[in-house]
Amino acid sequence: MTNKAHSLFLTSIRSFFIALFSMTGISFGIIPLMIILGLLFSGSSSEPDRDYNVTILSNAEGVRKVQSKKAPVILQLNIEGLIGTNKLNKEKVAQQLIESREGDLSNDRVKAMLVNLNTPGGTVVDSDGIYRAILAYKKRYNVPVYAYVDGLCASGGMYIASAADKIYTSDISLVGSVGVLSPAFLNFSKLMETVGIQAKTLYEGKGKDDMNPLRPWKPGETEFFEKIIKYYYDHFVNVVISARPEIGKEKLIETYGAQVFPAPAAKENGYTDGAEYSRDQVLRMLLQEIGIEDDYYQVVTLEEEKWLNKLFEESFNFLQGGVKHRFDLGPLSDPEFSGQFLYLYQPEQ
Repeated sequence: MTNKAHSLFLTSIRSFFIALFSMTGISFGIIPLMIILGLLFSGSSSEPDRDYNVTILSNAEGVRKVQSKKAPVILQLNIEGLIGTNKLNKEKVAQQLIESREGDLSNDRVKAMLVNLNTPGGTVVDSDGIYRAILAYKKRYNVPVYAYVDGLCASGGMYIASAADKIYTSDISLVGSVGVLSPAFLNFSKLMETVGIQAKTLYEGKGKDDMNPLRPWKPGETEFFEKIIKYYYDHFVNVVISARPEIGKEKLIETYGAQVFPAPAAKENGYTDGAEYSRDQVLRMLLQEIGIEDDYYQVVTLEEEKWLNKLFEESFNFLQGGVKHRFDLGPLSDPEFSGQFLYLYQPEQ
């Protein structure tokens, strides 16, 4: 079965079962769904399984147009939201880059990459992992990489954007925030004393019990964590200055610090190559760099196939009922960020 026929078949299956579930409910629809999907995917395949589908995006003229499978491709990589969550992390980006060389995109079709950014940053580990993945891709396949900021490119976003050859922004974008946050350390010892609770932690190894929230902290306990923060900060500064030497290392550390700047000021201070651009304008400049002067090209992104998960989730939620209430304390309270050092912009802190 060809990829196109396979995609059409899956679309038909999806439509059929959405209608079936609507009429009969999940309890009757799930049995034939499992049977058909089992038959569909039980056969052997010459290609590895993929997590992502190729989605055609609009070209520089705002038109979505299906070209032949030999047309050159611009890969749009979307970095949107918090970096390091289940939806956006280094593993998912790495997988997208792997799959951008497979299937319909094989035979070296990807000629350039447009990194679309709107993020406050996130974990140190994932920001660095995505940055290195883009750098490796650029070097391995010799493709130009442009970054386009439409909203916010702060902290980990700036770290990732430093992998691009050029950085452009929309008129209302904010850029910057070169800095590091440690995990939040809380101390409950006084509260415990008030209510009459005691705790004892057994440990071995000097410093293993540092910043224990269940006892009063001792002088010097923060020293180890301060060294880590300093290391991550110095690394961040070096990454940015290596890519954007016009900022100036001394100015970045002593003057700009962890501030974010409106698009014109970000351009003036050396963080970007241009302000007040649209995505289509940046796309045209990228096309010009790779020598494409007509509309014979395809802009694509890779998106996870979510219809089946969404179908089950919505069906079970409908059957179970109930309303969930959540008190949001911001990214630092997210379990996924627990114990993590962050390249993250948090204006409310």
